[in-house]
Parts: sequence; structure tokens; C-alpha cells
Amino acid sequence: MSSTPAAELRWQPPAPVDLARTLWPLCHGAGDPVARFVDGTFWWACRTPEGPGTLSLAPAGEQVLARAWGDGAQWLLAATPGLLGAGDDWSELDVSGHPVLHQVRRNRPGVRLTRTGRVLDSLVPACLEQRVTGQEAYRAWRLLTRAYGEPAPGPAEPRLWLPAEPARLLAVPSWDWHRFGVDAKRYRAVRAVATVAARLEECVELAVSDGMAAARRRLALVPGVGPWTVAETMVRALGDPDAVSVGDFHLSDVVGFALTGAARTDDATMLELLEPWAGQRARVIRLIRLSGLTPPKYGPRFSPNDLSWI
Repeated sequence: MSSTPAAELRWQPPAPVDLARTLWPLCHGAGDPVARFVDGTFWWACRTPEGPGTLSLAPAGEQVLARAWGDGAQWLLAATPGLLGAGDDWSELDVSGHPVLHQVRRNRPGVRLTRTGRVLDSLVPACLEQRVTGQEAYRAWRLLTRAYGEPAPGPAEPRLWLPAEPARLLAVPSWDWHRFGVDAKRYRAVRAVATVAARLEECVELAVSDGMAAARRRLALVPGVGPWTVAETMVRALGDPDAVSVGDFHLSDVVGFALTGAARTDDATMLELLEPWAGQRARVIRLIRLSGLTPPKYGPRFSPNDLSWI
């Protein structure tokens, strides 16, 4: 594999961009074979509409240096502004009534919502993350990708892999899903997604022509893809500024604690608390996450599933 990029671009953001905090949601664990940071440089392997490609993004003064490899190199360079939040306008977000969030926003002006433009790249790992610990989900994503994906174009390091194509996802036998630690409900969701992959990728254009709500509705038509999975996909693939992951194990408690100091909050109350920012709730949630505010922990931790007896 060549270390010489097929294409290169120096992009000048219209405003400062926080590379790490904008792109970290694309990394599924420290050992993600598809997306990761290495010494401050972001690496991402992707199956673009023009073919497989690898992208690296690194700060270069006030600019961002984008380098790309593979048949999808030009597509990835064109996608770079969206990845770094170009068009994600926070100017109308008013958090002045909440001192902590106001301070986070002042301290992190370069935070944006990323937009990959690739639905399956976010939807498949989101299906694997349903109702399990992060450790389980990251392990499943890593094993699935290395078993059914392929090495990405570009330099030998950092050893990136392309996600498995839909046809290969459909070919994964039940015993391999078991080996990856994925229960039947989750792998059926992945299979359902792979079956209609082309229609789901159309959500990128659908969101532009008919709005984010139309894209959400199409995703929700797939069996096994509920509100949580839709939101997790929308905020990464389409940069949906109003995505809220209802049904998350921890999010409602984190939001409630940050906004009211309550140790425990249910989803309905969380939605009420976020209502003043309707249309921008994903941005508020990002600020809450960055604030570091977390509620006190009570009771036993959520334990990984044990599939060995099945």
C-alpha cells in the first residue's frame, strides 16, 4: 500500500474548528479499525460512491490538511468541509441562561456536528450498540470489520479497514455473530439494514430535499431500527442538529443532572428539559457531554451479556 496520497487539500475553515471534539463521535472505541486518532491526526476508511478510500485530517496552522488515498480520494476531499461541520450553524443557539453550558460554549467555540454523508457507516455500529455496554459493542464492530471487511487503501499504518459491504453483512453466519458476541435481535437489525442499504444511503439527499424528519422516517421503517438507533445515525451521518437518543441508558440522567442537578431523570422529563432548544437539541447535548457533568452512580453497573450458554 502506498504512503503517497492520491489527492491532497488544504482547507481553510471559515471559523476555528476543534478537530478532535468534532470528529470523536465517529470513533467506536480506541481500537476502531475504521476511524481513529493517531498523534492528533484523524484517520477514516470509507466506501464512497466512487470506491474505497482513506482520509487523514490534521491541523496545519489555521488550515486543515486533508490527504486521501484510493478510488474514493476525490470524494473524501469534497466531503472534508462537511466532516468538519461546515454549514453547522450554532449562531442561533442561546445557552446564556445556563452558566455551565454558556462557559463550555465560550471555551469550545470550534466544536461542530460532523456530517459523514455515509449512512451505513454509522447505522451498522449503532445497531451493534443497542442495549449493550460500549465494550461489547466496540468489540463486535472490531471483529466484524476485520472478518468481513478488507484492508483500506493508503499507508500500512495505522492499519485501517474498510467496513463490510452489505452483501458480506448478509453472508455472516449465525455462529460468527455468536463469536462476535452479537445476539439475534441485533444481528437481524444489521441484516435488515444491509438488505435495503441503497435506499438508506438516499437519506443524505432526502434530508436536503425534504428535511431531516423525512430521513428519520425512512430509517425508522427498517425492522430493528428504533428511535435511539435513528438518532445515533442521524447525528453522525447527516449532522442532524435536533437528534436526541431517546432510550439511552445514561443520557437522560446526564441531561437531567446537568440542567437541574437531579440524580435521576427519565426520557419524558429529559425531552421537556430540552424543549426550549427544539431544533438544536443535539448541539445542547454535545455541550452537556463536553461539560463533564455526570450524576452520582448508584447500584450495580450494567454487565456485559454472556452468550456462551446459547
